[in-house]
Amino acid sequence: MKAPAQTAYQQKIDTLCAAIGYSFNDTSLLDLALTHRSCGHHNYERIEFLGDSIVNFVIANALFDKFPKAREGQLSRLRAGLVKGVTLAQVAIEMQVGPCLKLGAGELKSGGQRRESILADATEAIIGAIYKDAGMAVCQERILSWFASRLDNLSLLDNQKDPKTRLQEYLQAKKCDLPVYHLIGVKGQDHEQMFTIECHSDLLDKPTKAEASSRRIAEQKSATLALQQLGQESL
Repeated sequence: MKAPAQTAYQQKIDTLCAAIGYSFNDTSLLDLALTHRSCGHHNYERIEFLGDSIVNFVIANALFDKFPKAREGQLSRLRAGLVKGVTLAQVAIEMQVGPCLKLGAGELKSGGQRRESILADATEAIIGAIYKDAGMAVCQERILSWFASRLDNLSLLDNQKDPKTRLQEYLQAKKCDLPVYHLIGVKGQDHEQMFTIECHSDLLDKPTKAEASSRRIAEQKSATLALQQLGQESL
């Protein structure tokens, strides 16, 4: 009979695999992809290296096909926006990677399960693991599935600046003070905290509020809501 802790962790793995849309034939590959270097030498760094190359290629190929008239520089900027750390971390959050990560005691205590850099690395490691388990065709299909809505919403007019930057530039153009972000709440255990941020600006009818698993993502979300309120971004 499985111990309760083992059963609970396996339930998290099952949830992760359902979100990924793939079940591993060799489960040791997924285990490796979820093991941070703080656990020792047997960790995801090598397979993350492989996944990084694969996601860059798959996204580059998708952009090449989607925008046949785009110049190299435009394609490079679009790809950079899609494979940057914050985007990969958001994919990891959507797939509930964090609760499945294996971390050393120090990383676990400091909230490593929600750290953007670790989540982004783990996403790339999972990509590498799928490739080694099933080959390029399956791996590509999974990546395109995870990024489908992001790819669909792309335009060559996109400058790929993040919402905080776009909001700052908009307010500067209006000769207004820069936006101010206030942390108004933190809830949850250390390893799975949620941050609530308010964005304040004189141009806003009321502050915008957003919640996320990291302060940075919550600030970006609140900036997006501010841009929407100001009519600078579609709802």
